[in-house]
Amino acid sequence: MKKYLLGFVVTLVLLTGDSFASSLTKKDSAIMKGEKNLIIGLNADNYGLKSSAAQILGDIKSQKAVIPLMKILKSSDDDNLRIIAALSLYKIQNPMGMFAVRQAIRFDESNRVRKICRNLYLDSEKQENAAAKQR
Repeated sequence: MKKYLLGFVVTLVLLTGDSFASSLTKKDSAIMKGEKNLIIGLNADNYGLKSSAAQILGDIKSQKAVIPLMKILKSSDDDNLRIIAALSLYKIQNPMGMFAVRQAIRFDESNRVRKICRNLYLDSEKQENAAAKQR
């Protein structure tokens, strides 16, 4: 009897593990699809959609969004959109993205954008130095 009970428990654990793994895969797939749609939203003509997509991609720290956000930071005509892109790149903390923020400090035409990028970059450096001291 104990042998059958043990076999039943092992089978139950294996089946539960498989269903758990497949639910994670479905969840990951949905997240990836949502991330893909947000990146598409960065190319929209609608300002609200573009800015919201940029903010959300920064909040979820999307590495796939770094290049499109860098493009917005470099070439958007709207100061606010460039600031949102810089903030999202700051949240993602990708070295390439932070380099783009650093370049905006020097080359952006707007004093406001340059100032915000400088603050973001300096804060990023401060966090990096604090993390290095803890190691």
